Parts: sequence; C-alpha cells; structure tokens
Amino acid sequence: MASSLTRIVQTLAFVSLVAAGGPLRADELKHYDSGTKEFWTHPPDDWYLGDENAQQKGLVPPSGPPTGASETELANIVKKITLPEGFKIEVYASGVLAARQMAWGDKGTLFAGSFGLGNVYAIKDNNGKKEVKTILKGLNMPTGLAVKDGALYVIAVDKLIRYDDIENKLDNPGEGKVVYDDMPSYAAHGWKYIAVDKDGWFFLPFGPPFNVGIPPTSVAQIRRVDPKTGNAEVYALGVRNSVGGDVDPRSGNYWFTENARDWLSDELPSDKLNMISKMGEHFGYPYCHQGDTPDPKFAMGHKCSEFTPPVLNLGAHIAPLGMKFYTGDQFPAEYKNNILIAEHGSWNRHKYQGARIVRVIVGPDGKNPKQEVFASGWLEGDQGYLGRPNDIILAKDGSILVADDWAGAIYRISYSKK
Repeated sequence: MASSLTRIVQTLAFVSLVAAGGPLRADELKHYDSGTKEFWTHPPDDWYLGDENAQQKGLVPPSGPPTGASETELANIVKKITLPEGFKIEVYASGVLAARQMAWGDKGTLFAGSFGLGNVYAIKDNNGKKEVKTILKGLNMPTGLAVKDGALYVIAVDKLIRYDDIENKLDNPGEGKVVYDDMPSYAAHGWKYIAVDKDGWFFLPFGPPFNVGIPPTSVAQIRRVDPKTGNAEVYALGVRNSVGGDVDPRSGNYWFTENARDWLSDELPSDKLNMISKMGEHFGYPYCHQGDTPDPKFAMGHKCSEFTPPVLNLGAHIAPLGMKFYTGDQFPAEYKNNILIAEHGSWNRHKYQGARIVRVIVGPDGKNPKQEVFASGWLEGDQGYLGRPNDIILAKDGSILVADDWAGAIYRISYSKK
C-alpha cells in the first residue's frame, strides 16, 4: 500500500498538468472529467481524488511505512490502544505487509490478502510463534478472500480465483482456476471483499472508478456470485465503495459498510452502515448521500426518499471497511450479534477521524441502532496514524483478530473476567 500511495503522491504534479492542459495556478482547483469511457479505462493516477473544493484543496492520502511497523513499534502501539474493561490487545503477527481481508482455513491457517503489493499470506502457529509465509505474489489488488470446502478463493479486481486443497499446498498453490471473471478491470475502487452466505454464494461489491459521477452500468453495485458455477445476480444498486460486509446470523440479510464521496466538506457526507432487506434495493449513489443529502451536481432531480436509507450514519470520512457480527462466546453476553466495524480512517479531512473499531448494537430489523467506540488509539493528534484497522475476523476461541495495513500487522483482542 505504501509504495502505491507514494507513487500516487509523486505523480500528482504531472497529472495536474495533463488534466488541466497546463500548469495550475495556485488558486485553481483540480477538475476531472469522469464522464467519459477513457477516464474509466485509463484513469489518472490520482483518479479518486476527484474535483477539489476550495475548503479542502490540497488534501491527499497519507503514505504508511513501506516496511510496516517493527516489533518494538508494535509493542508501543498496543500499549496506546484503549479498550473496555476486561479486554486485552496483543500483536498476533507482524510482517504482514499491507494486510487486508482475513480468512481461516479448516486446519487453522490464517490467510490474509493485501493492498497494493499483490501478495496473499498464510500465517501458521508454530508452538506459539507465528510464521508468515507469502504464498501468492503478483496478483492485482488481492484484497478479498475466503476459504470454502478446503479451497482458497482470492478476488483480484476482475478475477475470482480458486486454489484447491490450499492448506496442503502452501509451498506451491499452483496457478489457480478462474471461476468468475464477468467483472470490469478498472483498478479504481476495483479492489473487493468477500462475504459468504448460508448457501455458499459470495457477496461481492463493485465500486465505481471515480469519486463521484454517473457510473458505468457494471459497477456501483453488489453482486451475489455462486463460486461453483459462476452464476451471478445483481443484488443491490447505488453503492459507492464497499470494502466490508457480513451476513446477519439472525436473518441471513447482508449488511455492508460504505465509504461516501469526498470533496463536499470535512463534515459531509457521512459514511454508512447498510442492510439489504430485499434484492434490488438502491442505496442512493450518486444521487443522494447519507440518506438525506442530495448531491449538488448529480442529484439530477432525484429525491433521497427514492432510495434505501442507511441503518446508521457512522461519521464523515472515517472509512469503514471490514465488519463482523460477533458470534463468539468469549466476550460478555451483551456483545452477542453486535457488529464490530474496522474504521480505516480519514484522508479527505483536515482533522482525521476513524482508525478505530466501533461496536454497533442493533436488532435484525435495523431499527434503533446505537454505536460506541470499542477500540481506539491508532490515531494521534490531527493526522498522526500509528495504524489503520481494516478487517476483523472471529477466532475459534471467541477472540477477534484485526488486520492493520498501515503497520503491516494483525492484532488479537481477547476478554477475560478479572
């Protein structure tokens, strides 16, 4: 991730010249014409920055340490994390660079995807010491993965690839078999996340290749895909950028986090937690944001009442990513079926927020939700990241693991009565 973001920052000046047809004056704002196929298929390196506004001019994503955090640095980081009484955080594994979605193998191997590096990792427990092995390299943004029937499924922007009998082939997984590829190749918001439903089908999000605009008809949606047959259906529309979701164990409904557009203001719009209660719902993008805010350019006469509102507005520019319903037995009973959300944190905001884990208490009907901070401390001052949580997975013993692509680490959060 760090090398990718560094390259983006380094090319900003060049892209500005190309996009504007010449040098920008100090008072000029960047503008991108995203309404053309050429933009979608060959977006500029800083495509997702979108059209600047005067208030937020010059904001760019921060770059994390390319080699992650050292063991000494990680030991200091976990000391700064604040948790409810009775909870404890520790480093589960280090050296998992740009770590993203995690999945458990049947034999206890933890798999993790990555952002920007093209790696997929396998993490084994050898007598208490974690061995991190890079088992796949050179893939195109393999952020999302799942394990089903002994096979590892990795989604790399436009290909869902299956690696059979993966835990017996960690040293040589092979080329894998592409089981679904009816997906656009746009890298922009093309990285994905996998959630498996009770029928073994995968929920896959398809983000649009820009900040805001009228999207190609193949994106701004969530599909449901059968990895056995490659059959697929469009399940929801009007979704900007979702990189996290889970199936409610109580109802079977799919819930997902959504990152809202940038460049309205530091305080607008809010990122969202959504629930799909029936197939075909439209969640508003690009016409309406946070359930009540028409887009100043792209509302085009649409009213927010036309679309499915969020279950909960989580806050502006907090970047909610991976989320899980807590179904374990280690945490206190009141945590059962609560949602834990990893907030990656801001960039399009002068004072960052997020970089934490929040707990959402809500029934299966989505009514009367309440959120509270569960774990915080990865952000110091206005813009000082120590880490950026982005995924959560339940461990067999009821603890949770948290992936951090900034620090290149995975943490374990456990609970015990004192």
